[in-house]
Order: sequence, then structure tokens, then C-alpha cells
Amino acid sequence: MIRAHLVFGFLISTTFCCAVAQTQPPTALTPGESHASRVLEAAKKVGPGELYAFLKPMPKGADLHMHLSGAVYAETFISEAAREGLCVAFFAHGAPATPEGQRAARFATPQLDQPNHCAPGQVTATFALHHQPLYDDLVDSFSMRSFVPTQGIDGHDQFFATFDRFGGLKNNAGEWLDEVATRAASQNEQYLEIMQTPTFSNAKGLGNLIGWPTDAEHSVTSAELAHLRDQLLTAGLRDEVAIDEKEFADAEAARNVIEHCGAATSEAPACHVRIHWLYQILRGFPPEQVFAQTLLGFEVASADPDVVGINFVMPEDGYLSMRDYHLQMQMLDYLHSIYPKVHISLHAGELAPGLVPPAGLSFHIREAIDLGHAQRIGHGVDVLYEDRPEALLKEMAGQHIMVEINLTSNAVILGIEGSAHPLHAYMAAHVPWALSTDDEGVSRIDLTHEYVRGVDEQGLTYLELKRSARTSLEHSFLQGKSLWAAPDDFVHRIPACNAAITAASKPSSACAAFLSANEKAGEQWALEQRFAFFESSIH
Repeated sequence: MIRAHLVFGFLISTTFCCAVAQTQPPTALTPGESHASRVLEAAKKVGPGELYAFLKPMPKGADLHMHLSGAVYAETFISEAAREGLCVAFFAHGAPATPEGQRAARFATPQLDQPNHCAPGQVTATFALHHQPLYDDLVDSFSMRSFVPTQGIDGHDQFFATFDRFGGLKNNAGEWLDEVATRAASQNEQYLEIMQTPTFSNAKGLGNLIGWPTDAEHSVTSAELAHLRDQLLTAGLRDEVAIDEKEFADAEAARNVIEHCGAATSEAPACHVRIHWLYQILRGFPPEQVFAQTLLGFEVASADPDVVGINFVMPEDGYLSMRDYHLQMQMLDYLHSIYPKVHISLHAGELAPGLVPPAGLSFHIREAIDLGHAQRIGHGVDVLYEDRPEALLKEMAGQHIMVEINLTSNAVILGIEGSAHPLHAYMAAHVPWALSTDDEGVSRIDLTHEYVRGVDEQGLTYLELKRSARTSLEHSFLQGKSLWAAPDDFVHRIPACNAAITAASKPSSACAAFLSANEKAGEQWALEQRFAFFESSIH
């Protein structure tokens, strides 16, 4: 499979040479890059632990593909459930709601609304803190830890089943933000774009009340969508915008309190990890609900500067997700015309042969770009199974459509790893890409783990990891202009900031003014300085 990728990649790269060569000009390695490359190769020969130790302090820029609840480790959920007085319910093998393992368990609300008042056959979550076997069962139920496929239950089933199991908790988004920001800071990350679904009950109710055009089961016109939008707005959908804005703001405020942000002497390092939101839309529901929630997401992103875009989530292979995929891209095509400034990143191509019929692999990424106006693609695993993949890759390279690469997630959910992963096809085609985590809590990983996996499994070099970090900020939805003179050209900075960046340098007055006015450029300059410090400190 590697050989096939290399051959296909050669054809792609020779086809695209004249179109994209300017985006990746050849440059000599700096002394710092040469030394870092040698140290990485030496660490690779020793083993993953040595690689992890080297890569953990390496600057990583941003994690652009992260679901908040999926990023939290099971241990946090268990502690919170005990504090809230929740119960633990056990499910027998083959329970009808979701595929369950023989020792699967989930949180349940107490009877009579009294903490720790559990139904027969249930125990308190507090009991898990004093009973290691139950604690272990809960960690395994809420994550991929210790998972072994059995008849009818594969990694895909276990992964997506975890989210229902740790449901029932109160909204502890502030604590969850602190956890992910603290972990990011410890790995030299600067910025997180976190997917989260806030309250949309009013929008859902309005969508169900207004319904869906009877003649629009598989396709819908812009006129029909415009009429639906008018109906939803007239019925009060915008009333929920302020509710959602408050949810996001409250979470950020709680995180700031936990981390003592702004306190001169006790401020946590996590305070310096910048966080923005992607409004998370649930694609696996009827079209009237999906459209209403998507409209609400566009409205919130238009009103709240901390909500920088939208994304669709839930299994892409689900029945409604597959049946309505084209319909949902039509929704985005229409709403993008009304809200052109709202950024869009889409899960697309999170599919593998055998998971869906061959026709289902043939168009999702292309429609996400051409109809859905996606500026970034999450996963993109089935790209080589799309119709005319070479043309699609050329389009992505030409339009600078970035791919969010989630190696561990693709391995545990889809079974796609090693030479079967399309990362090298994207690289050969000069499509921008960056490593990300997806659901680091469920997968029991962090971003450094993905960097290690990139080196071990995909053969990535130090310069390719460095490019991943730079690409993550270049394609972030941070406000303002880029530090770089041309898209994805990480050689030439804008004239005002073209001076050499060292670990101790300060920007000129003209550069400082530019960085202050452009959030993205400011983070990119900081990344370059972090690289200068990292490379100069390697022994």
C-alpha cells in the first residue's frame, strides 16, 4: 500500500508541480533544524518513550480538531459523578440501545432526584472511588482503554458508545476547559479550537413544529430554505443565541477562575493557551432539526467573536448522515450565502471500505468543499476512494483546503493506519495538513502522542512536524491576517515582520503594530519564537 501511495503521489506531484511549487520552495535547513532532525532520528531508533520525551516540549501550534467532552479523561468524569451523587448502571451484553461489552456501565440519575438514591441493581458513583474493579470498568466503558473487538462490537461501536455512557453529568465545561488547556500548555500548544454543542432545545422544537417540505426528501432549493429560515427566525429562533453565548462565556469564565488567569503571582500556564469555539451541529437527526440547529449555529457564530465557525458531527456512516448528506451540504450552501463570514470546517470522508457501500465513499469530501464551503476537512480518510481523486486533491491544494489528520482516531474507529492511511497522498499532492487529536480523552492520548505516531507510523521528519505546527495556525480561524506573505509559504514573512526571530528577539514597532491588530499573526510570531527557543535548547 505504501508503494501504491508513492506511485499515486508521484503522479499527483508531477501533475501539480507547476501549480504548487511556489507554496513550498526548497530551503536549506537552519543549524537548529539540522540538530533537531538528528536528535529526532536518534530518539526514533531508541523507542517511542524517547521520542515522546523529545517531542513533548516541541512547539505544536494548534489543535484544530477536538471535541470538548471527548477530550476529557474518564477519571475526571468519575470524580464529577461522585461529587454530583450520580449512580452507575450496568448493561448486559447485547443491550438494544447500543452495543455493550460484558462489563459495560454508564452513569444514571438518582431516583427521586436525591443524590446517591440509586435504583435496584445500581450503585453510587462514589462507590467506584473505593472499589477498584468498578473504577476500572468505568474507565474502560468511557474510553478505548482495554477494548478488544468481539462479535458484533468493533472499535467504531465502542468509540461512539462512550459518549452516551458518561452522559448525565451537569455542564462542567469550565472544568473541562481547564483540563484540556492544562494538558495543551504542558505540551507547548498555543491555541485550541474546540467543538461544543450548546443548548438548542428551542431551535429543535421550532424545527419540529415547522417541519420539512414534503417534496424535499433528497434535495431542497434555496427558495425553500429561505422560506424555512424566515419561518424559524419569525418564530423566535434568535432568542436562543443569547443563551448559547452565555453558555460559552460562563465556561470560559469558570476556566479563568480555576486557573487564576490575570493574577500576577498564581496564574496557571494554561491561561496562555488561547481557546475559541466551533459550534457543533448534530448531523444524525431529521433534516428539520439539522437545519434549525445549523441556522442557530450560523447566528451564534455571527454574534459571538469567540465562536469562530461551525462543524457537523456524529458518525458519518449513520443512516441519516448518509441518507441526508447531500441535503445537508445544500443547507450549508444556502446558509453560507447568507452568512459568508462564518468559517466552516467539516467532518468528511471519515469512512472506510466496507463500512458503507462503495458509492458512499465517492463524493463526501468533494461536496463538503464544493457545496459545504468547507475551509478545512476533518479526517478525509476516504479521499482516494472518491470519484476522480487526483482532481479532488488538486482542487484542495489549489484552494489551500487543509486536512485535520487524526491518526489514532482513524486507527481505532476505522481500522485505517500505517500504509493504508492517505496522509502521504495528501503530502504528495501538497494539500495542507496538520495533526490533531479528535477525542484525546476517549482515545487515551494527547497531541504529543500523535506526533510520536506520525514519526513511528508515517515516517514524518522533524521538518514535517514543524510544518504541521505552522499549518495548524495558518489554517486556524483566528482573527486577522497571516504572518506569512503567501498562503502555506513558511519561508517568506510579511515585510514588516521579516527580521530574524530568535528566542530573545522582540518585534519592531511596525511588526508589533501588525501583530497586535491581527490575532493570527500574533500567534504565528509567537510560534516562531518558541521554535527558536526549542531548537537552541536541544542538547
